[in-house]
Order: sequence, then structure tokens, then C-alpha cells
Amino acid sequence: MDEINIKDFFNYLKHYILAFIILAIVAVGGTIIYDTVIKQPIYQAQTTVVVANADGTNLENSSAATLNDINASQKLVTTYSEIAKSELVLNRVVENLGLQLNAKQLSKNLSVKVIDNTSILSISVKDPIPRVASATANEVAKVFTEEVKSIYKVDNVTQLSVAETPESPANNTLTRDIILSFAIAIILVAGFAFLKFYLDDTIRYNDDVEKAIGFPITGRITRGEIKNKKPGNELIAEKTPKAIVSENIKSLRTNLQFTAIDKDLKTILVTSVNASEGKSFVAANLAISFAQADKNVLLVDCDLRKGRSHKMFGLSNTSGLSNLLAGSLRNVREYIRPTKIKNLDIVTCGTYPPNPSELLASQKNKRLVQVLSEHYDIVIFDGAPIGGLADSVILSSLMDETIIIVKDGNTSKKDLALAKDSLDKVGARVAGVVFNMVNHKSSKYYNNYYHYGDKE
Repeated sequence: MDEINIKDFFNYLKHYILAFIILAIVAVGGTIIYDTVIKQPIYQAQTTVVVANADGTNLENSSAATLNDINASQKLVTTYSEIAKSELVLNRVVENLGLQLNAKQLSKNLSVKVIDNTSILSISVKDPIPRVASATANEVAKVFTEEVKSIYKVDNVTQLSVAETPESPANNTLTRDIILSFAIAIILVAGFAFLKFYLDDTIRYNDDVEKAIGFPITGRITRGEIKNKKPGNELIAEKTPKAIVSENIKSLRTNLQFTAIDKDLKTILVTSVNASEGKSFVAANLAISFAQADKNVLLVDCDLRKGRSHKMFGLSNTSGLSNLLAGSLRNVREYIRPTKIKNLDIVTCGTYPPNPSELLASQKNKRLVQVLSEHYDIVIFDGAPIGGLADSVILSSLMDETIIIVKDGNTSKKDLALAKDSLDKVGARVAGVVFNMVNHKSSKYYNNYYHYGDKE
């Protein structure tokens, strides 16, 4: 993949705002429910004991203490901390208090730590019941002191503080957990979006197509959607000539005329890389746009597999191009049908044949293209998608110009590159790429626009 554009990534990330909101609500809501309803509150009580030297002095406060004395005292404190956690002490604590757990279980709730640079031990006990936590901590300190006196025959351990009954849980981490769950939601959504963005091979309107693939951008059609599939609703250039989509089509018409400024532009093939990228929509509206410019225009539906121009114009498809190529060219006028739009005629695809590629590669089809171009100012051929099919590749070699429709953010660069290779092999003259379904927010236009579909 090319270098990642941070601005493009953040624009891409906007598509996941809803996913983030949903995940954040679920994560934060789940955290609140867990912390307030499910999680058992745990209370912690703490007491401290001080370990003095055998002669009763606290070495840290003794000016006469030597380094060896201090080291010996530190080792002694460490030894005492282990005694405080021993089964000898804990078994007595369990027995004295009548706790419903054994020494091993109690040790998991007990923490004995040496306070840095001191001879003081901090004894902490956690328990779901506040008074049990404080009672256990004090009992550990008491039993520990007694055991030290019994083992070492000294009186050098003193309890400094009494563990008080805690009033609030020690594991009340609701605020921290909410912040953490919110952060995790951000990381998960952003990470997933970044992974998709990084692995995304689709081509977009703001990409440098000419540098990446070798095709210039010839046009851009704004995104939208059609509310119903009735005949005529997709003929935006005729139905709503002032809509932004119609203006996009006019710009495409102008760009095509400029690409052929040194030659007579007569035949144009409109194809796409894959199905459902909107080539038929563009072909039909481009034909209308040329007709509106006082050109005598013919639209030929060459998609002999799934052609649907007849549906867009509300015409029958009992006979069309496939029937013409299977018969005699002397009857060509019988297959050309007028439309309700001034200066625009159409040849529908006709019966779907079993051998569309053979029909389009025939000498008869080559003569037909020549005949039609002699009788019309502009002939627009609505071809089949290039991906995996030879139909449009064959036709492209007969055309003055070919334009490739790609769906913004949907067509892969790999597929477009393969299409380019196929067209290059037959010497096709490609005017460029037309981006369809471009997000209007990324364009210069901000006024209302007409909605149309992305069907083939």
C-alpha cells in the first residue's frame, strides 16, 4: 500500500462514528452495571508494627548505629514479614476469630510490606465485610507479636496503629473503569478502522489515479440514491437538468470533447471494471447531454448479458443489437428506435445470446459501428463490465474513445489495473476514468442535488 495520508484516514474514520458510539455505550453501560451491581465490594483495613533491635532501640533513629547494624535490622524486618504471613500465625488468627476460611485462603487477602527505609511493617487485610477486615488485621498483628516473642525470646515488636473499620470499599474504581472502557472503545474502533484502511485496495476520487494506474480522471458523478425504479427516473439529465448530477454529466461531456480536440469524436464506449458501478446510468445520461447540445445521438446497449437501457427508457426489448447482429445489416433501421428525448435514438440489447463475445468480435459488428457513426453525430455504446469478460475489450478497439466508470471507494486498484492491461493490449484509446457515487461532502458543491441509483 502507498504511504498513509493521515487526513484521508481521519475522513475514513468518520464512517465509524456510529460504531464507536454504540460500542462506547455498550462498554460504559456494561462497566457501570458490573461495578455497581455485579462486582462485590471489598474493604481493606491496615495496621502497622515496628521492629526494634534486640536491645529495644530503633536503628533508623539511633545516631550510634553502624552500617552493619542497619543491614542486620533490615534483614530482621524481612524475616519478620515472612513470619507474619506464615501458616503458624494465620492458623491461630483463623482459630481465634472463627473465620470461615483456612490459612491459605486468608493469605490471599493478606499483604505484609516493609515501608521503605524503615523497620516498620504494614499489614493490610481485605474482606467483603468491613469489621472482619479490621478485626483480622489487628488479630494478625497481635498473634504475630506473640509469636515473635515466643520464637526469639525478645520484646522488640510493637503495634503502632490499630486498624479501623473501613467505611468505603477499596475496590471502588467506577470512574477509572469508565474512563478505561471508553478508551478501549476508541482503541478498538480506531484500530479496526485503521486495519481496514491500511488493507483497503479500493480507489477513491482523491487518489492520484494517473500516477497509480495511468488513467486521468475524466469526470465525477455525485453520490445519491433513487427512491424508486420507475422508467425515466434515472434519466436525470432530462428530468432535472439543473441538478448537480446533471452538471456533472455536462462536465463529462465537455471533457470528452476536449480529449478529442484534434479529431472527430464519433463513437464512445462506456464501460466499467465490475458490475453495479453505474455505467448504464452514465451512458444514458451522457447520451441525453449530447442530445441537449443539438447533437444527433444514438445510444447502443452492447451489454448482451445484462443490458437494461430499455428499462431506463421504458421500452420493450423483444429485438435489439443481438438480433441485428444475428440477421442482416440491411435491416438496421428496424432496430433503431426513437425516444421521447429530442435528437436521441436507441438500440436496445435485444435477446440475451449464448455467444455475446463472438457477436461483438464479428466483422458484421465492425461494419455496424462504421455505418452508425456515419449517420449520427455521436454514438454511445453501453458495454458490459470489463472484469472477466472480453465484450468491452473487443468493442474498445473500434471506438474513438473509451471511458471507464468506477464506483468511488468500491473498485479495487488491482481490478482497474487489470482492466487497463486488457485495454492496452488491443490498443484502445481510453479518455480516462469517471468516478461514480462520489460523496458530495468531498466535492465543491454544497447545494441540493438529485438522488440516483448505482444499479448497472
